[in-house]
Parts: sequence; structure tokens; C-alpha cells
Amino acid sequence: MLYSVVVSASNRETEPVARDLAEKIQLPFSALSDEQIQLVVTPKRTEIRSSELGNPIFIDFEEGKNAHRRQFGGGRGQPLAKAVGLKKGATPTIIDATAGFGRDAFVLANLGCTITLIERQPLISTLLKDALDRANQNPDIKNVISRMTLIQEDTIAYLSSINEESCPDVIYMDPMYPSRDKTALVKKDMRLLHQLAGPDIDSEQLLSIARKRAKKRVVVKRPKSADFVGGEKPSTFIESKNTRYDVYVT
Repeated sequence: MLYSVVVSASNRETEPVARDLAEKIQLPFSALSDEQIQLVVTPKRTEIRSSELGNPIFIDFEEGKNAHRRQFGGGRGQPLAKAVGLKKGATPTIIDATAGFGRDAFVLANLGCTITLIERQPLISTLLKDALDRANQNPDIKNVISRMTLIQEDTIAYLSSINEESCPDVIYMDPMYPSRDKTALVKKDMRLLHQLAGPDIDSEQLLSIARKRAKKRVVVKRPKSADFVGGEKPSTFIESKNTRYDVYVT
């Protein structure tokens, strides 16, 4: 682990919950400090704090960008929906193999898909669980959240372990893409994700097993100018302004 992370509580009321969380994810509990990356339990939510980040990082499916995209994202006509095969009479089951902050998974669940989010990084997984738990209390989106299941595990190991009946129609991948210059990671939440997840070293292996486990297709999200993962040419692709969805029909 190339970074120092502790679990902290914002006040005495949240300290018992923070201590339980620290034990669960096997990280030390510590008082608030600016010298480390901290997973902080507050009365409202769980968030990550760091002096390098400025404002805390947290996931929110109820307000902000996720809420805006849910309402105005373009429905089943948007490129992501087309890429996974959403159309009239077809609502596939999906595994999001690289869940990250869960943004695309939330969009797909809002469009009716049952989706399993796999995230191996324990801090990001903790933020996801906290966001899902909070959103599940909101009657406006509770039905959307009910279609989202979070599993904290290495995706390659998970896909290797499931039986044929548990294989989804679609496996969705959004592998980490290295920045080419300083402007490529201007958003602090993406800087954090890169810092915690580390470099992408197994996307080729993940694509290989995903193509064996998906019943219908594998979809890989890429920057528009990026190479195909592992040089594997897709069956087709769908483009948006800055993004390309490579579709591997199985």
C-alpha cells in the first residue's frame, strides 16, 4: 500500500461506528489529522478527507451530478444504454466489473437494469455502501437502489467463482486509464480514485474472463482516442463526445 489511511470520527457520537468500521476493513482508528488520508464517519455520511483534496470526497446518489444525470441523461437513447443493449423488451442483467464511484451503475439501474457492482478497493467500496444505504432511505429512488447490489471483491476472482446460472447478460468495464498530462485528472475525485486504485495492470485479463462469463456482451468504456484493451478489436463500438464504448458480442 503506497498511502497511509486511517479511519476517524468527526465527533464523539460517531466514534463507536468509526471504530467498528476500522476493525471491519482492517485499518487503524485515529484522531482527525491533516497528515493522512482519512475515512471519516460523520453524522450525515462517510467521506474521505485529505489535505491534498480540499473538500471531502463522498458519494451521493440523491443530489448533485448523479441526480441530474438520472433526470436528464437521455434515457435509453444515451450511448451507455445503447452499448449495453437496452431497448424495448430487453433489459439485461449486468455486472459492473469496475464500479468505482458507481455513476454508470446508477444510470443503468435507473433505466431498469439489475446490476451487481464489484469494487475491490475497500475505501471506495465503503463510500459506495454508505451512499447506497443513505439512498435506500429516500422514497424517490429506493426502487432504483433496490436493483443495485454491491460486492467488495476482486472481479477476476469473483467471475472465476460464479456458476453458469449466475453469469449476467452483460459485463461492463471502465478500466483505469493513465493520464497523459496534468489536465487529464483535474477532478479531485478522479485523482483520489487513481491514487487509491493504483495503476491498471489487469484489464486485459479481466476482459478475457469477462468474454467467457457474459452471456451476451462485454462493454468496455474508453476515452475516445484510446487503444482497444489488449489490442482486442471489438465487434462494434458506440461513441459519444469524449467516450467510446467497445462492444464485444459473446
